[in-house]
Amino acid sequence: MQDNSSTVMTENDPLAARRRRLIFRANHRGTFETDILIGGFVEANVATMTDAELTDMEAILEMPDPELTDWLFGRLPLPEEKATPMLRRMVDASRAKGAGKTE
Repeated sequence: MQDNSSTVMTENDPLAARRRRLIFRANHRGTFETDILIGGFVEANVATMTDAELTDMEAILEMPDPELTDWLFGRLPLPEEKATPMLRRMVDASRAKGAGKTE
């Protein structure tokens, strides 16, 4: 996984502490699959997330792993009431990496 944490920590960024916490939380979900998918997504995108996007990502990280995993792997459709722009980006990124593909 790409490590943007050094970039985040060296920037003169008022959101740096939130970004570091998100990186940690995203990589320590409890299941290997979600650590890779969610952690990889956060690491690749956190440095450019706005305050509102960080808030959205924090809310996503409060969701249970089984639900997130099912949505990211395409086992269940993403419910409209949960489909924030950030969660849609995560689902799209997961699918682009081949998560949930069956041969």
